[in-house]
Amino acid sequence: MDPKITEVSQTFERFKAAFVRNDFDTCTRLLSQLKVLLTSFTSLPPLFQETSNAIHELTIARDIYEHAVVLSVKMEDQDAFERDFFQLKPYYTDARGRLPASPQEYPILGLNLLRLLVQNRIAEFHTELELLSQSALDNPCIKHAVELEQSFMEGAYHRVLSARQTVPDATYAYFMDLLAKTVRDEIAGCSEKAYDRLSTSDARQILLFSSDKELLQYVEKEHPEWEMKNGFIIFQKVKDSVPCKEIPSLQLITQTLSYARELERIV
Repeated sequence: MDPKITEVSQTFERFKAAFVRNDFDTCTRLLSQLKVLLTSFTSLPPLFQETSNAIHELTIARDIYEHAVVLSVKMEDQDAFERDFFQLKPYYTDARGRLPASPQEYPILGLNLLRLLVQNRIAEFHTELELLSQSALDNPCIKHAVELEQSFMEGAYHRVLSARQTVPDATYAYFMDLLAKTVRDEIAGCSEKAYDRLSTSDARQILLFSSDKELLQYVEKEHPEWEMKNGFIIFQKVKDSVPCKEIPSLQLITQTLSYARELERIV
């Protein structure tokens, strides 16, 4: 076997051993070494030269970048996820005809869609969807992300939070937790504007917590300005702290009449 491939394979085995035991420092160090070693393979993107070991080199490189993407999720590093995903993506697109399909392709594509949704990059979310085949869109990992986006846009927050229990892959948990926090913060913001107070049972149900303890932890961490008293969450302190702004009605009327006169002159 080519000594370069041997070195990459041996280093990758050490990386996978560290990956299994969640030794992130070792994984990060070995991943940097692997990425440097891969630069010597001319069969990889963007060159795609037809070498004698091209298939082997493409396969192991794809495997390395797939592990790198999952590692970034484990480390909760969204910037690393984006970098590694874009290094991996050509293996799913440009090298599609050269390699057999990877079982990790759809879970990772679904992860990327979920990341874009969490980051509120909806235009890029739909751009990525447009690039997928019909068979990909029918995959449970992709459908999960699409259904989440639809529920989020419809304001069906209950469905978004419930989807945490039906993730198609364990790696989705990190982004689902981020999305759940975003949704709960949105519900909480609406609740404090709509109500003066809520019973803890109603608040727990609205925010989809399974226990009063979870609700209490959320309030203490995210909304210490809320007052919990006699089985109620009281929002009045929040409302009192927001200054009321006087609406300059006379000024608005004057401006509107001025616009009307200008439009009449134009017509």
